[in-house]
Order: sequence, then structure tokens, then C-alpha cells
Amino acid sequence: MTVNSATARYEGLGKDGKGHVATKSGALDAPYGFNSRFESGPGTNPEEMIAAAHASCFTMATSFALAKAGHTDGMLDTNCDVTLEKDGDGFTVTKSALSMKARVAGMDKAEFEKIAAEAKANCPISKLLSCEITLETEFEG
Repeated sequence: MTVNSATARYEGLGKDGKGHVATKSGALDAPYGFNSRFESGPGTNPEEMIAAAHASCFTMATSFALAKAGHTDGMLDTNCDVTLEKDGDGFTVTKSALSMKARVAGMDKAEFEKIAAEAKANCPISKLLSCEITLETEFEG
């Protein structure tokens, strides 16, 4: 079992507030707030961090599944778009769209897509999310 942590602080309230989020490891140390979430202001936002977490988790899960299947050489490149939509008086994360480009020596597309689909379903962040999760692949054998 591993436990990881992050902290968030928000000073001021609503649109006028300013936030700061940081991870224990120091990998993330960034401002956030209304402007970075709903406009094009500097800083990060929760959906961007979820996208980074999902992309990295899915990519690692796919990598380990490919290695378990006996593959030793390849490259995986994943993009993740997380959608936040208005829902009544609030908002809901409705979708996490994964898109992976892959090159794995000695593998065919059908086998790759099967392994990628299993990784999408079983990576810990996919299991955490209760929104629609899609996967689009582009494979070079």
C-alpha cells in the first residue's frame, strides 16, 4: 500500500480567491483559481491534474501489461482530455478521453488494442473516476 498526499490552500472566496496546490514530492507546486479553471489565467486546475493523473496511470498500466505479455521495446504517448460541464448550480466531470499513440516492436494492432482496453479498464485512476472514459489508439507495429 502507498499513500500519497497533496495540499491545497484558497485565500479569499469565490472568483476573487487565489489558490495554491502542492504535492508532498514537490513535483507540483502551482497556483490555481477561477481564472486558471474557467478562463485562460496562469496556473493549474483540478481537471488538468486529473488529466495528468489519468494519462500517466493509464500509460504506465499499458506499459506493464505489454511487458507482462512479453514485449520489450516500444513507445507509448498518451493525451488525456477531461471535460467539466455545467450541472445545475454546479459542475460535473463528465468524461476523460484518452488518446494513445503507440509503437511496439513485434506486435499486431489487435493484440495492442486488447491490452490497451484492459489497461484503460483496470488502471487505478480509471477505477476511481465515475465519468465516461473513452480510448482512441493509433498503433504502429
